[in-house]
Amino acid sequence: MAGGTFTTSNVDNERAELYKGRVTPYVIIACIVAATGGSLFGYDVGISGGVTSMDDFLKEFFPAVYIQKQHAHENNYCKYDNQGLAAFTSSLYIAGLVASLFASTITRTYGRRASIIIGGISFLIGSAVNASAINLSMLIFGRIMLGIGIGFGNQAIPLYLSEMAPTHLRGGLNMMFQVATTFGIFIANMVNFGTQRIKPWGWRLSLGLAAIPALLMTIGGIFLPDTPNSLIQRGSQEKGRKLLEKIRGTSDVDAELEDMVEASELANSIKHPFRNILKRKYRPELVMAIVMPTSQILTGINAILFYAPVLFQSMGFGGDASLYSSALTGGVLACSTFISIATVDKLGRRILLISGGIQMIICQVIVAIILGVKFGDNQELSKGYSILVVVVVCLFVVAFGWSWGPLGWTIPSEIFPLEIRSAGQSITVFVNLFFTFIIAQVFLALLCSFKFGIFLFFAGWITLMTIFVILFLPETKGIPIEEMTFMWRKHWFWKLILPENTSQ
Repeated sequence: MAGGTFTTSNVDNERAELYKGRVTPYVIIACIVAATGGSLFGYDVGISGGVTSMDDFLKEFFPAVYIQKQHAHENNYCKYDNQGLAAFTSSLYIAGLVASLFASTITRTYGRRASIIIGGISFLIGSAVNASAINLSMLIFGRIMLGIGIGFGNQAIPLYLSEMAPTHLRGGLNMMFQVATTFGIFIANMVNFGTQRIKPWGWRLSLGLAAIPALLMTIGGIFLPDTPNSLIQRGSQEKGRKLLEKIRGTSDVDAELEDMVEASELANSIKHPFRNILKRKYRPELVMAIVMPTSQILTGINAILFYAPVLFQSMGFGGDASLYSSALTGGVLACSTFISIATVDKLGRRILLISGGIQMIICQVIVAIILGVKFGDNQELSKGYSILVVVVVCLFVVAFGWSWGPLGWTIPSEIFPLEIRSAGQSITVFVNLFFTFIIAQVFLALLCSFKFGIFLFFAGWITLMTIFVILFLPETKGIPIEEMTFMWRKHWFWKLILPENTSQ
């Protein structure tokens, strides 16, 4: 018993130094295929904004919005404010957050692959229904199916990646999910630019092409193995050992296998993981499952990505503003994620979150000052100020791309002990989609009310997030996923919170 004073909630001894193995082509391919599921989330985020701005789509499903758009007074901050259209976009996230709770039971009982396959099939159905929609009811049903797909995929895929990856590269391989998400956004933006020129059914093509990443995710789920952790938890210890030897490239896996077996025995003794996660001994994990996804959304990345087309229009790009803004911000976001992949397992999670937070705060404040002083209703920025704002926007996106973008998913997926892992990840996805729904629903109204102050609003949240990381988030770099409990016991704050009796 490590330390001699307590029994851990997952394993009895620290065996990290005994872990053997290397990065095998098998595990890299498995992680890449699984991570393509992230492109589902990204594609929908990118496609929704473009489709809802297409005149042919609005005329068919939201004629009142189309008429308003043609005759509305052009106010730089309020011209896109419409709650009905916002509700169409945000309805997907409600379906997703509900589905993520059901996904926890599937992931725990039938394995990570089962949830990945269900998510892919649901997204396939949703994309087909949306592409062929002839009324608003079909459109909403399609959005619900897409939400179910995202709920299952986002719940299972980060867990799959964290459990398959070797400890020393877990952060980088887990971030393949975020890479796929950002490239999904970028591809969706490019698709929208092309399909908006196809009259009158271009929007159907945009929505229907979501079937491609859904098909990749479904096929990948069918052919991929489950994780050793999941196999052992479900009683297939011999299969779990053989798979662990295969993905680690060595037969010397006794130490890691022992951790998995001990964790699975405790996990199987717990019948109500959602009730169990409320116990005091899981307080650090529960707090992180709530704070990390909340903070990711409250960085204001949605605000920046939404406002980019207006800034480019001010520079005189006119009708092609959406192409330039989407290409630049989407491309920067996708590429910046590779910075995190290259450094996260060397520098650690905390330094990336703190440095990214500081850079985002500075960028938000600069944008707010420029827009507050130089950009009012029915005014345009000068070309010089427009270029400056675009540069600052890109610096913000870069900082998000290496910090809170990928790590908002990575950290929660690696900190939960096996007995509450599926429940914890479901809470993470639920909170993420809940706040995504809130921001999607109220952002346009906030922009109209706060004007340039919206950027100061998000800068304030990022400040709180960065302070939280400094004080309360321990470094998870290099710690085996089944030995995270020791980390909390050594942290200056959480060791004061955790009970001596681990049954509490």
